Amino acid sequence: MKKTTLLFCTLAAGSALFNCSAPQQETAATDYTQYVNTFIGAADNGHTFPGACRPFGMIQTSPVTGAVGWRYCSEYVYEDSVIWGFTQTHLNGTGCMDLGDILVMPVTGNRHRAWDGYRSSFQKNSESATPGYYTVTLDEPGVKAELTATLHTALHRYTYNKADSASVLIDLQHGPAWNEKQYHSQVKACDVKWENDSTLSGHVRNSVWVDQDYFFTLQFNRPVISAVDLPMGETEKGRRIVATFDLQPGEEVLMKIAMSTTGVEGAKANMAAEQPGWDFEGTRKQAKDEWNSYLSRIEMEGTPDEMTNFYTCFYHALIQPNEISDVDGKYRNAADSIVTATGGKFYSTFSLWDTYRAAHPFYTMIVPERVDGFVNSLIDQAEVQGFLPIWGLWGKENYCMIANHGVSVVAEAYAKGFKGFDAERAFQAIKQTQTVSHKLKSNWEDYMKYGYFPTDLTAAESVSSTLESVYDDYAAADMARRMGKTEDAAYFSKRADFYKNLFDPTTKFMRPRKSDGTWKSPFDPTQAAHAESNGGDYTEGNAWQYTWHVQHDVPGLIALLGGEEAFTNKLDSLFTVELRTQLADVTGLIGNYAHGNEPSHHVTYLYTLAGKPERTQELIRQIFDTQYRPAPDGLCGNDDCGQMSAWYMFSAMGFYPVNPVSGEYVFGAPQMPKFVLHLQDGKTFTVLAEGLSKEHKYVESITLNGEPYTKNYITHEDIMKGGTLVYKMK
Repeated sequence: MKKTTLLFCTLAAGSALFNCSAPQQETAATDYTQYVNTFIGAADNGHTFPGACRPFGMIQTSPVTGAVGWRYCSEYVYEDSVIWGFTQTHLNGTGCMDLGDILVMPVTGNRHRAWDGYRSSFQKNSESATPGYYTVTLDEPGVKAELTATLHTALHRYTYNKADSASVLIDLQHGPAWNEKQYHSQVKACDVKWENDSTLSGHVRNSVWVDQDYFFTLQFNRPVISAVDLPMGETEKGRRIVATFDLQPGEEVLMKIAMSTTGVEGAKANMAAEQPGWDFEGTRKQAKDEWNSYLSRIEMEGTPDEMTNFYTCFYHALIQPNEISDVDGKYRNAADSIVTATGGKFYSTFSLWDTYRAAHPFYTMIVPERVDGFVNSLIDQAEVQGFLPIWGLWGKENYCMIANHGVSVVAEAYAKGFKGFDAERAFQAIKQTQTVSHKLKSNWEDYMKYGYFPTDLTAAESVSSTLESVYDDYAAADMARRMGKTEDAAYFSKRADFYKNLFDPTTKFMRPRKSDGTWKSPFDPTQAAHAESNGGDYTEGNAWQYTWHVQHDVPGLIALLGGEEAFTNKLDSLFTVELRTQLADVTGLIGNYAHGNEPSHHVTYLYTLAGKPERTQELIRQIFDTQYRPAPDGLCGNDDCGQMSAWYMFSAMGFYPVNPVSGEYVFGAPQMPKFVLHLQDGKTFTVLAEGLSKEHKYVESITLNGEPYTKNYITHEDIMKGGTLVYKMK
């Protein structure tokens, strides 16, 4: 591959210019988008979508094949044969429903149909996608649909092979929902206005996962000669409009849609800045070039399947967090006020329970210019709602999952030397998050009184909530120590040991404990819990999986289990004791190890920290062989906003952030022969696996810059200096 040159740059996106605060690459000679398969994860329970978007963009314009029920969190399942239309925002790989805003569908023939009568079958061989572009031919209307995007706008091109009443359905009632009743009642308000014969603008308020306000302006490249409204259902408030054009067969309709959280004027400004004209091919090329500018930051060598898996993971990791502020930096905050983002950009879609583990560490290494913006966004939201986001979406809080892992993301950035945020503001947000109880899952009074969340005083997830909160306490202590806040450091360090209070020395598991100090009985360590479906003391998991959730103090956990031999013996049992469960989020099973769910992601690396690195190396290979395939059903679980993907990329290079805040990456074994990471300031970090093969999966020795390297981890600092890491395989 041709070596690329790093430089400070100004990147064109649409017609808007975005000043890069960190080095970007010139467009590489290699087209890295050719290795991305946007359909990976779009079947089974991966919950990804194949449509067009930009890195960290507000817009993800993509086809809809369903919208009701857990299977349709991303509104698309690869096996389906009918398309409902195309929506402009999506969640990538999550396990909940929301977004899916502004469904549009090109149609021909009778304009007056039932609300669900505009759907069309399609042939799979007519459907294709690449980063920034999607296309399909719709059978019934005889329309070729093409989609591309900028940061805040979608651009559609419809070629009508038939021109009988050529129209576009604009459905503002649509949105993914858990059931049919919610689907027809989630819109709370809808106001639209035809501004001229080709422009429709409006505002929709809906409520599924969060209360969402979005504003839009939608413009066609030719006049609408007639527009009709379809009847609304009894509980519906979203309008459905059929806009009709005067067309001849073979002619095109282009449509652009800009969105905003602030108002119609914000949407118009976004469109004027990014999509003033109708240059579909130019926009598509700019999208491709922008994706290449990111994907080319890592050059890797491998088989075709390995390259597809790796670069698709890279792609998925960069879809979010999403920049939802307007081009002028304004956004609607959690208090429904229009404000200007600190640093000029506000990001949301923070699936922090998942992404603090590996996705955010990946950003600190490969897209460092975004990290300060992420942290500032977390702080801005914390100062409005009183705590760092648990799961931030559209600038609001949805309270999904447990703990407050925004604490880890902020503390990790500070530990790694990021300076583009106010550290004092950041620490105050952390301190308030960890000490002032707030709505749902945050009873610090009980936590401090008992040293854990008692099962009889906690509605659900008592063990998991304790263990995950303990990690955030460690993160808070680390940041306090680095800032010279000795009293705070001591306070949070004491809390970081609370995990020991849930360790049952008799069963050797992290076990639910009552407020009187006794253990909850009966106790079955294989019983998997899920707060939303069957309650329990664990989060999408069981005692076998959560006993290892002590990322910050593995030596302490080893001591509790009786030393390294006892520790690794019990760890062996994790991978051999069979788990039978019907829980949708507990997947990718190897014994009780569940790779499809994030609490297991660091566990294989614990062998390395307990003196048996060869066992880590065996298991990493097994996970690569069985849990990631370059196919629509190739992910063993939800991609969870890039976390599954980040695990793959780190592990492919042979190391993983067991404890993200520490800045240490624990060694596993590389899975591909060569990686070249293009870092800040023109530096490169090369990873080589000499002698790697199917048979030679173990690491015999490691050198860093030609010198023998005997630590069982490498630091973020050493990687960012640049250099060469060589694994000699055996």
